[in-house]
Amino acid sequence: MSRPLSLVLTVLIGARATAAVEPVPSPAPPRGPVVILTSHALDGRGGELHGARIGVAEGRITSMNATAADDVIDLRRYTVLPGWIDVHVHLDSHFDKTGRIATESEPVLEAALGIAQAAWDSLMGGFTTVQSVGDDSERPLRDAIRDHGFPGPRVLTSLAWIEGDATMPDDKLRAMVRERKAHGADLIKIFASTSQRVGAQPTFTEAQLKVLCDEARALGLRSMVHAYRSQVAAAARAGCNEIEHMTYATAEEIGIAAKAGAYLSPQVGLVVQNYLENKDRYIGVGNYTEQGMATMRKDLPEDFKVCTIAAHIPKAKLVFSTDATAGAHGHNAEEFLGRVAHCGITPMQALVSANRVAAEAIGLGDRIGTLAKGYEADIIALDGDPLADLASVRRVVFVMRGGVVYKWPGAGQP
Repeated sequence: MSRPLSLVLTVLIGARATAAVEPVPSPAPPRGPVVILTSHALDGRGGELHGARIGVAEGRITSMNATAADDVIDLRRYTVLPGWIDVHVHLDSHFDKTGRIATESEPVLEAALGIAQAAWDSLMGGFTTVQSVGDDSERPLRDAIRDHGFPGPRVLTSLAWIEGDATMPDDKLRAMVRERKAHGADLIKIFASTSQRVGAQPTFTEAQLKVLCDEARALGLRSMVHAYRSQVAAAARAGCNEIEHMTYATAEEIGIAAKAGAYLSPQVGLVVQNYLENKDRYIGVGNYTEQGMATMRKDLPEDFKVCTIAAHIPKAKLVFSTDATAGAHGHNAEEFLGRVAHCGITPMQALVSANRVAAEAIGLGDRIGTLAKGYEADIIALDGDPLADLASVRRVVFVMRGGVVYKWPGAGQP
């Protein structure tokens, strides 16, 4: 991420934070009270609610059996549930005005708009919180949404990920973690393996992973590790918090990760399918090659296999994660269908992985991911019952984040 693009993003969507005047406070959510009428709701923890009257004031849920209020939102035709959480996206990845995957040569203003559009598309798809892991450009967007009312999902970011090799000394590894902490990272993203498209080979040693994850923990940050093959178990033994992908890992290695208490984060329903569908828009940039795409297609059953293994380990913490890149933003919910089809889990388990489990994975389990008094008013509604018709996850008709309504046909919105 270049410095000019980061500056443009700051000016474009966070100018008030840097202007030479008194800081403008974040706009407060509607004071309320608002009552949301429901017939059928999911609480985000595996339970169903019938006839709940959800009271909302000042951005939080105040009651699940609220009395009458002047402002009433009637969602009794729909299924209501907590806003979803995707713990692995790449908001900086988008298509440029030519329809190709954007590169560093894209004009900075266009790049800034592309990143903001990816966030908006995610919100409209029902994802009120996303964790974007890979680029410094995500920080000003996160701050603008959090501090200045810019429309979008709640964003957590790792800033630039950490990658290297087995020759890196420990002091340099620690310095890389501290640098990201100083720049405002919410977590540390680590590449323990090369991309699947170029062989999925180990990069860091287990000892190096321990240095990185221990340093993150000492600084109060979580760690996420991109890992294939034996690196899955290595990252778990190193004490890292979340392990992504896991392709080619054995049942024993995945079991080690589950026993260590790591959040397990395979992807089966969106990322590879999106790459293949949009192949011509990616090929020729970086490691996006015909051979790499063919490898992902050929090895997709390996993704299904590791997800199935993880899903059937008792007490394994399977968290919702899409790795959404250009072309996938706003379609994150396809992962729900993929997990039910290819991992052998129920619709309720898939949905809970994007609510309670995901909230706990990102350290916000006491604030979001649940419909209950005291939680933030991140609430969505589907046209249909996902327990009976999982395809209804594609039909998000209502989105509220922090008590602010962003999507509602009853308010004249599409």
